[in-house]
Amino acid sequence: MAFGFAENPALSITPHLDSVDYPATREQIVAAAEDNGAYMDIINVLKSLPQEEYQSREEVMRDLAEAARRFALGGRRYDDDGVDRDRRNIGRDLVENAPDGNQRHP
Repeated sequence: MAFGFAENPALSITPHLDSVDYPATREQIVAAAEDNGAYMDIINVLKSLPQEEYQSREEVMRDLAEAARRFALGGRRYDDDGVDRDRRNIGRDLVENAPDGNQRHP
C-alpha cells in the first residue's frame, strides 16, 4: 500500500484524502474514500486510523503507518509479544521496561 506515489495510482491512499473537509472524523474520511471509489484495502486501512478526529490532511498522513500496522494485525488488539502498542510508543516498552542490564534500542 503506497501512501504517496504508487506503481498503480488506484492503490494510493492520498488522492482519497484530498476531497475531505478538515477537521474530519475517521468515519468522514472513510466515507469520502468510499464515495471516491477507493479499493476495499484502502478503506480498511482508513478505518484503522488511531484517532477519532483529524484536524488536517497532514495529521492523517502522519498516522497512516500506524493504521497500516493495525490493519495488518487483522483485528488483533495486541502484538505478538502481548503488548498493546500504537505509533506513539513503538520500542519504548522494550527500552523502559527491560530488565536491568538489558536496556537496548529495539
